[in-house]
Amino acid sequence: MKMEPLLFVSDSSSRRVVRSGLIAALDIGTTKVCCFVARVSPQDGIRVVGIGHQVSRGLRGGTVIDLDATELAIRGAVDAAERLAGETVKRVFVNLSCGDPVSHTVGVEVSVSGHEIEDADLQHVLHQGMARAEPGEREVVHAIPGSFTIDGTGGVREPRGMVGTRLGVDMHIVTAAVGPLRNAQICVERAMLELEGMVLSGYASGLSSLVDDERNLGVTLLDMGGGTTSIAVFSEGSLIYADVIPVGGQHVTNDIARGLATPMAQAERMKTLFGNATPSPSDERDMIDVPQVGEADRAAANHIPRSALTGIIQPRLEETLEMVRERLEYSGLSRMSGRRLVLTGGASQLHGVSELASRVLDKQVRIGRPVAIQGLAEATGGPAFATCAGLLMYGAHGYAESLSSIEESPQQTRVGLARIGQWFKQNF
Repeated sequence: MKMEPLLFVSDSSSRRVVRSGLIAALDIGTTKVCCFVARVSPQDGIRVVGIGHQVSRGLRGGTVIDLDATELAIRGAVDAAERLAGETVKRVFVNLSCGDPVSHTVGVEVSVSGHEIEDADLQHVLHQGMARAEPGEREVVHAIPGSFTIDGTGGVREPRGMVGTRLGVDMHIVTAAVGPLRNAQICVERAMLELEGMVLSGYASGLSSLVDDERNLGVTLLDMGGGTTSIAVFSEGSLIYADVIPVGGQHVTNDIARGLATPMAQAERMKTLFGNATPSPSDERDMIDVPQVGEADRAAANHIPRSALTGIIQPRLEETLEMVRERLEYSGLSRMSGRRLVLTGGASQLHGVSELASRVLDKQVRIGRPVAIQGLAEATGGPAFATCAGLLMYGAHGYAESLSSIEESPQQTRVGLARIGQWFKQNF
C-alpha cells in the first residue's frame, strides 16, 4: 500500500494537456465528498461530464474517524458521477488535508566535471535531493524541484546540454503522517477504487484558481474547508510553502450551535443565510428566529439581533486568520507570499470573509473559482469546488509523474527525465 511521492516541475495552468481520456477526481472533505469525472483531450482540454457529491460522514478535521461511513460517502459521490457520465471510474486523484503536512526546502549540489549536463546528472542531483528529504516516521507526499543552478548561477529551468562543474537544485518536500494517509487510502480502496495520486488541497485549489501572473509574482492561497484551512504559497511559478490548520467552517457552525443553544442544522442554516464576518449598521435592527434545542414548538424560538450572530462568527474567523498569519511569519516567507490573497473553499463564501482577511493579513483579496475547466454548472463552478477541479488539472496536465521513474530502473529514469525535459520546453 506504499504511496509513491510525486514529482512535478511546472505549476502553469496554461500548459498543454499531456494526457487524454477519462480522469476522475475525489475531494474527501469534512462536510462534503465530491467527485468530478472529466474527458480530457489536447483539442478540447478538460470537460467535466459527471458530478456527484454527498454529505460527508466519518471525518473530523479532514481525518478519517469512521472507515465505514467514509466509504459509503465516497461510494455515493462516485456512483452519482458515474451515472451522469455514463462511465465507470476505476482510478481517482484524491485531495490531502490531513496528516499534519510539513513543508520544507532542501538544496543539493553535485559535481558534473565540466561536461555537458546529461540525463544521468539530473538523475544524480534529484536522487540526492530525495535522500535529503528525511521523512522519518512520515511519508513524502510531494517532491517539487524548483529551478536548477549551474556553478552558483540560479534560475536555470532546463540544464541539459549546458556546461558547468556543479549542478544544484532546490527541492520543496512535503511530508505527512503515515497513519491518516493510509486510512484515507483504505477508504478509497474499500470503495473499489485505485488511488492514482494524492494532492494537497491547497495546491490543487491553486492549480484551478490562480492565474500565471499570481503564481509568478507571489500569492497566498487559503482553501477554507469545513474542517481545515489549507495554506499554499506560490512564487516564481512554483509552490514554495504548504500547511494545514485544523480549523474550518464547521467550527463556526459549532460555535453558533453552542452559543445560541440551537440544533446544528439550524446553526448551519443561520450561518449561510444571515451570517457575516464583519458587522454592518443594520445588524442591531435585523432580528433572527433561533429555534432551541429540543423545542418542537417554533413559537418557543428566541429572537436575537443579527449582531449577536456576527459576534459569534467574527472571533472564530479572526482566530483562524491570525493562525494563518503566524504560520506565514514562522515560515519566513511573509515577503515571498506576495500582496495577493486568494480564498477558495466553502467557508470562503461567507459574507464579509474577504474584508476580514484583507484586514487581518494585510493583503489584496479575491475569491478564487475554477478556471479552464469546461462543463461546470454555476452551482459547481464556485470556490467550494476549486479543489476537485484542481485535481483534474493535476492529472490532465501531467503533474502526476511518479518518482518511481527516478528510483527504479535506468531505463525508466531516462523516460522520466525525458518527460521532465519536454515539460520544460513546453512551458518555459
